[in-house]
Amino acid sequence: MRPIPEPDERTLYSSRREDDVDALAWPVFSEDAFELLRSVGQELHPEAGEVLWEAGDPYDLNVVLSGGVLLVDQRDDRVVFVVEAGDFVGELGMLMGQRAFLPGVAMVDTVLLRVRVEDLRGLLEISGGLSDVVLSALDARRTMLKRMGEGGLVLAGDDDRDLHRLQDFAERNQIPYRTVVRSDVTAWSELAATCTLPETGSAVVTGGRQVLPSPSTRDLATALGIDLWGLEGGDTSCELLVVGAGPAGLAAAVYGASEGLDVVVVEDVAIGGQAGSSSRIENYLGFPSGVSGVGLARAGMLQAVKFGTRLVSPRSVTGLSRVPEGFRVRLDDEHEVTACAVVVASGVRYRRMDVPGIADLEGSGVYYAAGELEAKVVKGRHAVVVGGANSAGQAALFLARHAEHVHVLIRRDDLRATMSNYLAQRLTHHERITVHPRSEVVAVHGDGRLDAVTWHDHGTDRDVRQDAAGLFLMIGAEPHTGWLAGSGVDLDDKGFVVTHDGFASSVPGLFAVGDVRSGSVKRVASAVGEGSVVVSAVHAHLATLDMP
Repeated sequence: MRPIPEPDERTLYSSRREDDVDALAWPVFSEDAFELLRSVGQELHPEAGEVLWEAGDPYDLNVVLSGGVLLVDQRDDRVVFVVEAGDFVGELGMLMGQRAFLPGVAMVDTVLLRVRVEDLRGLLEISGGLSDVVLSALDARRTMLKRMGEGGLVLAGDDDRDLHRLQDFAERNQIPYRTVVRSDVTAWSELAATCTLPETGSAVVTGGRQVLPSPSTRDLATALGIDLWGLEGGDTSCELLVVGAGPAGLAAAVYGASEGLDVVVVEDVAIGGQAGSSSRIENYLGFPSGVSGVGLARAGMLQAVKFGTRLVSPRSVTGLSRVPEGFRVRLDDEHEVTACAVVVASGVRYRRMDVPGIADLEGSGVYYAAGELEAKVVKGRHAVVVGGANSAGQAALFLARHAEHVHVLIRRDDLRATMSNYLAQRLTHHERITVHPRSEVVAVHGDGRLDAVTWHDHGTDRDVRQDAAGLFLMIGAEPHTGWLAGSGVDLDDKGFVVTHDGFASSVPGLFAVGDVRSGSVKRVASAVGEGSVVVSAVHAHLATLDMP
């Protein structure tokens, strides 16, 4: 038991609020939906002040029948949310095996209907109405938590590449957090009064007051319980393993799981892949106003989880071998997954530039994606984007909303040779964007953080030095296929997977889709299409196996 914290003016949120996001986040269950929940739920009568779960604990859906539940930030005993009768306690991470961000405390005269996550997933499969309401609510709540910076997670340290790495991981994985930097003496002192912070370097402080000094992204994922969802018990098996959670991989997961396959997806960076870092995709069918890569990835993730896909991130695949059951895939922590079929959707990565000093500035002015984090860095200053493909154009347009000016460097004479016409037209006519044809970076400047960029203009045969806060490199792509070495899979001279008869590789039961496939179009829409269609080939292969 614990004293019940009193909500006061510091309380950030009550479940009875009125705006568009809140309407989705706090829905009213229909009588039919409520009866479905009651059919599998257990009624609980906790005492006032009873801790229902701690931060970091796994938790279930809790419908509040009477009384209420307080979600509390343990660092200062602050009530962050008051969940009242008629609403339910639950968040997107609940479905994904993620641990609770904040502890829950019962109020006076509280009665709960607790529905185990396993039972909830079953109900979501059989009831479209309940599925729509619950998934929309969970998605809206994650959006709300991110907007508020409230999830019990604090990323602390200096404003440097190490802190940026943690922020980038949290952003791309849609994890709510707030940042405290040492230069903000007041905020740092307030945080230090609640826990022991390291004197140097970065740190992660969880909602349970656990402090992780100089953590890796794996450490952060482990603390949040998202790194091995569904694989906690040791080595596992599945019918279909998908390597990569970009548009192609997510599509394969959604269609495979929705058709009854047991699907595991392994992603080494973040759900959404390279497309997840796109600020705005305007030529994707059905989105005339455009859709962000993050938004598209989140929607795909929701669909995949809805149908029972197990997502494993951040984990890299380091090797693949044939076994009687199909394939044995080794992860970077020596964990192994056995699969009857494998879909390679590991995509591509932007090439790094061979310029002295550029590697030292990665995360401190040199970036390979342009999101909200990077936009803050270039606010009111100049930015340089290198590349002529659509991703570079989208990045330039997004950055131009924040930067004083954006310089786009391309090797060719004309953007339209490599970029969609609509993007090329917008860049050419934007008052805060200048396209520099036949130009390449030759030097970067800055002590610990980028201050300026020098490029060579081959048209005038002279060097141009430009003060800049950000250099964004989007120069071609290398396939992420090193882990296939020794597997017998045929690759082309650039390392892309060679396929025939659609998406089949040279190894039966192993397929390739999306950007990693030799000859692919390198577009989000085509990647989604390939990921969707390949499932029929997977089914055909599984039908040839002697499966129980």
